[in-house]
Amino acid sequence: MGVFVFLPLVLPLSAWPVARLAEVHLHPRTATRLLTTVAVVMAVCSTLCLALLMVVGTAQLPGNPLPDGWSDPEVRAAVPHDEVAGRAAIPALAVVATACARTLWRHHRVTRRAHRALAALPGPTVAVLPDSAPYAYALPGGRGRVVVTTALLDGLAPAERRALFAHERAHLAARHHRHLLAAQLAARANPFLRPLCTAVVYTAERWADEEAARAVGDRRTVARAIGRAALLSHGTPAPTLAALAATGPVPRRVAALLAPAPVARSWPSAFTSVGLAAWGAAAGTLVSAMSSANSAVTLFLILHATAPL
Repeated sequence: MGVFVFLPLVLPLSAWPVARLAEVHLHPRTATRLLTTVAVVMAVCSTLCLALLMVVGTAQLPGNPLPDGWSDPEVRAAVPHDEVAGRAAIPALAVVATACARTLWRHHRVTRRAHRALAALPGPTVAVLPDSAPYAYALPGGRGRVVVTTALLDGLAPAERRALFAHERAHLAARHHRHLLAAQLAARANPFLRPLCTAVVYTAERWADEEAARAVGDRRTVARAIGRAALLSHGTPAPTLAALAATGPVPRRVAALLAPAPVARSWPSAFTSVGLAAWGAAAGTLVSAMSSANSAVTLFLILHATAPL
């Protein structure tokens, strides 16, 4: 394996400029799917890298339950500085597992509590709360539900209300909460992926903006609704719902809606700067996956030769 086993840990750095280019130049739907996929693949590869380092680097420690053959010099020679890397991988994996488990638990807890609180309200798809705090969000689960308060509805014109509901329904229809949760988990697994998580939050909002503009038929109406709702709102009732109802950079979203609609393309041309960046992200992801796979196969062959599995 050599030093290549460390490559998946740092390759996410190559995705930073790609995230910026994708959220500005790609269609929001394409950008959301691309960035989510890149983040998840790189997070899995980096976590696998940590697991390989832990297995090889700690096999020779006294009291280790692994087979004795796994502590042979041939196994330890597969990883540079195996003892240091192996011992450092143990707390790193513990942090990754704890952070991901906590994110999943919080997501499940908040959505469950929200569904219980709204169960008695009429309307299977829309819940209007008599609340003085203006906010709105899309609550996933089942058929999904749009939650909005009377304070926010009172501050919007009828056309802007239609734009608001179209925006939130777009979140539910495209299941944006899955993209956001996957990006969050990837960022917990590797901190270098946080810029991709931030980009996914923005592109998911832009995706919903474009779907609302298509449904309403007026991009300026959607832009006004977003701007006015941002001025009225003070956030969601629970901070942990922010990932499910994040507003993103509102000025950029409004400016994008005032511009012509983006062209929907499944993949950009490689002969443009955006296309070159997107292909670079795909190449980086492929290299990361191949590096992790190569390390896993090599480790398996070495371990199988020293102690039958």
